[in-house]
Amino acid sequence: MAERIQKILAAAGHGSRRQAERWIDEGRVTLNGKRAKLGQSATHTDSIRLDGKPVVIAQASQYGARVLVYHKPEGEICTRAENEKRPTVFDNLPGLPSGRWISVGRLDLNTSGLLLFTDDGNLANRLMHPSSEIEREYAARVLGPVKRGAIEALVKGVKIDGKPAAFERVEKIQSSEGRNQWFRVVIKEGRYREVRKLWEAVGYTVNRLKRVRYGAIKLPRDLRAGKYTTMPPRQRDKVIIMAGMPVQVRGAARTKTKSSAVTRTTARRKKGNRMPGHRS
Repeated sequence: MAERIQKILAAAGHGSRRQAERWIDEGRVTLNGKRAKLGQSATHTDSIRLDGKPVVIAQASQYGARVLVYHKPEGEICTRAENEKRPTVFDNLPGLPSGRWISVGRLDLNTSGLLLFTDDGNLANRLMHPSSEIEREYAARVLGPVKRGAIEALVKGVKIDGKPAAFERVEKIQSSEGRNQWFRVVIKEGRYREVRKLWEAVGYTVNRLKRVRYGAIKLPRDLRAGKYTTMPPRQRDKVIIMAGMPVQVRGAARTKTKSSAVTRTTARRKKGNRMPGHRS
């Protein structure tokens, strides 16, 4: 099946579609030996090169996507910039035969916790897109006693950087450390330093922050900081469904989505609730 070149580049792990579009405009991409143009499509039989290097065209890449769970420690940055001398989240990841690891969102330098990585650009884009409304859960240590009115304002909504923002939920964690209080907060956006800025908007400082959940995926308790684990197929499929993408059912020529899975579950429940002797 023919697909747009920028989509192929993203699926092969070479950045986002927008980045690929810029590369095409800049003349860095060729199709069958000629400069590629925006809007062109290709198949697995075509030759695509980025900066002279061949691009492996992934067929139905969402079915074979690799996904990693990484426990980011404080002090690592989420960038590949070659002029950066600080440790990055990519330093501890395994190598890939082609493409590259794409971070699903970012955590700032002083934030630790769960980061997802995939080699499928389409999957990464879907997981990060605001329309997916995927929950991000954090454990936040806040300086000073927090008033109830501040928590109500955080849930109702405040403005940060001139735009409205709010937590879905704010729950106090009973354990405290001196003047600090721990809170569990849930948000559905991934704006830069948004959790910290929300607290700052109501007059409080977050002095420790850790992401513990991204959608249905939780940070494993036994995963040490700076280490990763590769998702097994069943868990990876949960991530693909969470992104609203189809998942190939093993051993069958059909696909499963979040909605179809729910429909089948409902049908099984109805069947189990039938009165004895009932015939359909």
